[in-house]
Amino acid sequence: MSGVLVLAGTPIGQVGDAPPRLAEELAAADVVAAEDTRRLRRLVTDLGIELSGRVVSYFEGNEAARTPALVEALEAGERVVLVTDAGMPSVSDPGYRLVAAAVEAGIRVTAVPGPSAVLTALAVSGLPVDRFCFEGFLPRKAGERSRRLADLASEQRTMVFFEAPHRTQAALEAMRDAFGADRAAAVCRELTKTHEEVRRDGLAALVDWAAAGVRGEVTIVVTGATPGAGIATDPDSLRAAVAGLEESGMRRKEAIAVVAGQAGLPKRDVYQVVHIDG
Repeated sequence: MSGVLVLAGTPIGQVGDAPPRLAEELAAADVVAAEDTRRLRRLVTDLGIELSGRVVSYFEGNEAARTPALVEALEAGERVVLVTDAGMPSVSDPGYRLVAAAVEAGIRVTAVPGPSAVLTALAVSGLPVDRFCFEGFLPRKAGERSRRLADLASEQRTMVFFEAPHRTQAALEAMRDAFGADRAAAVCRELTKTHEEVRRDGLAALVDWAAAGVRGEVTIVVTGATPGAGIATDPDSLRAAVAGLEESGMRRKEAIAVVAGQAGLPKRDVYQVVHIDG
């Protein structure tokens, strides 16, 4: 009989948040695949357990190469537990390749539910939670980041993003340009840890706050667009909006996409106004 792949959630801050089943699964695993084996050892010590199975590293740089061997272990009947540094595996962390390969091989995949930065940030943000989407990490390059946010300008669901601390200010600036200075947002830093901080404000104000520097793990929550609350759709207003974004340093193509999203219009219509009618 084939084995079982267990996706095990790990604490995002305090080890006391670890679900009881985490210790049980780690202790009983034939194989523990860990994003960082040193962090795994610290976690095991904190949980007061010993590992009886073998430990292998499984991170972004080796997951493609290591997945076949883990599938072989599963097909041989072994119980493989996958853990990442914090939170649920495969959610902006290693794991998707292994899950997909296990499913294709007909292997059972289950999970130990655990702490999630996405849901924790959403819950404490004070923003609407009835409908939301998770957008992960934004692209590092400014142009690609602007294009991604332009596509989200008219998104009505609350949006959750992960971001590196040293890129948080740039990400907030891009969000301000794409979504508007007053769009409500929350920056959640070091969730569940000693220095936890949740900063709630409009995007422009959050940009000013981030200018002093941001430390720790960051999750950003941004409220969705309000239906019918976009910019005016007359030609003069559209041209002025595009020009304003260009003056802030955005390329015209991205500016047109942002304005189209805010106005609820096809990009080609705004392009027509700016390039032809204007």
